Amino acid sequence: MEGFNPELPWVTEAAGEKLEERLAIRPTSETMIGHMYEKWIQSYRDLPVLINQWANVVRWEKRTLPFLRTSEFLWQEGHTAHENEQEAREETMRMLETYRDFVEGYLAIPVITGQKTPSEKFAGAVDTFSIEAMMKDGRAVQAGTSHYLGTNFATAFNIQYLNRENEREFVHTTSWGVSTRLIGSLIMVHGDDRGLALPPKVAPKQVMIIPIGPPKTRDMVIGRSDELFAELKKAGIRVGMDDRADVRPGWKFNEYEMRGVPVRLEIGPRDMENGVCVLVSRISGEKKVVQQDRLVEEVQAMLEQVHQEMFNRAKAFRDEHFYSVDTLDEMKASMEEKRGFTLAGWCGSEACEHQVKEETGATSRNIPFEPEVQKTKCLVCGEPAKHTVVFARAY
Repeated sequence: MEGFNPELPWVTEAAGEKLEERLAIRPTSETMIGHMYEKWIQSYRDLPVLINQWANVVRWEKRTLPFLRTSEFLWQEGHTAHENEQEAREETMRMLETYRDFVEGYLAIPVITGQKTPSEKFAGAVDTFSIEAMMKDGRAVQAGTSHYLGTNFATAFNIQYLNRENEREFVHTTSWGVSTRLIGSLIMVHGDDRGLALPPKVAPKQVMIIPIGPPKTRDMVIGRSDELFAELKKAGIRVGMDDRADVRPGWKFNEYEMRGVPVRLEIGPRDMENGVCVLVSRISGEKKVVQQDRLVEEVQAMLEQVHQEMFNRAKAFRDEHFYSVDTLDEMKASMEEKRGFTLAGWCGSEACEHQVKEETGATSRNIPFEPEVQKTKCLVCGEPAKHTVVFARAY
């Protein structure tokens, strides 16, 4: 409760009456889940318990930002209970990898995986692990977290089970989550001056067909467009068609670029004569003339290409704005002159970590599992570094 208290809204009056006991509006669900696990879990035969839920939570944010920090938000959160530490830690890391795979493999956002420092870990956790993403303004977004809670919540809620030796012991629990913050991250990482740019795997419409041509060929072109639409849809491709007669093709091109549709398909009477159509990539702007009898394969290939280009661009941007520093003065200069992440050594002292935040406005994002370089000295005190840490200003 202490860890969440700065963000907790409390209800002291309801239905016109003062409450005998104030109620905290849920900021996360460990307390609720812990209360139920104490009732459900009696024996090792009941374990593991694996609960996944979608829920709205409330946090009293002092400064809200659409998607990234809102007073109420939807998220997916998991809560698991296990017989021992090894199984719980395996679950913790499995979910961290699941989140990394989703964010990189579906949203095309490169992330840094690592462990949170003690001051930044989840309240009540033994260890917290995160994936961190860089936005186009150089700020960080914590894109997902996974926590090993040890027996802390089990002790608080008396979640015990009868083990295989017929003795009672506490379960080991985990929790993990991602939220609608990922939507904000997607917009900020990939969007450009033309509007949204949506990765193909999550775009509501992956392809938009736009028939082109004079009124006298309209019915013929639309008829063939309907056939191509059916072919793509049958192949599992999310496809749409804009056959409005009162809107010019150029306006439609801009409209679907703004909406972030990954691939545009253009077809006109001359294309029909030649048995071809034109595919246009939202990301590169590449125009490719393809045979209609190979349309499904060509569209699938371009969708893969768009995803890879989006990921590569985001990673190249991150790499260009990732700086290695050895001292606090270097970090301050970097923060003032540039935008992005910094990699630095840290002795493990909370005082040194706090000083970085006070003087630069940057917080430790995580201790990366695979840093590009291993730092040997603390950037603040100069003592031997226990960890190499990513620091950044964050949302």
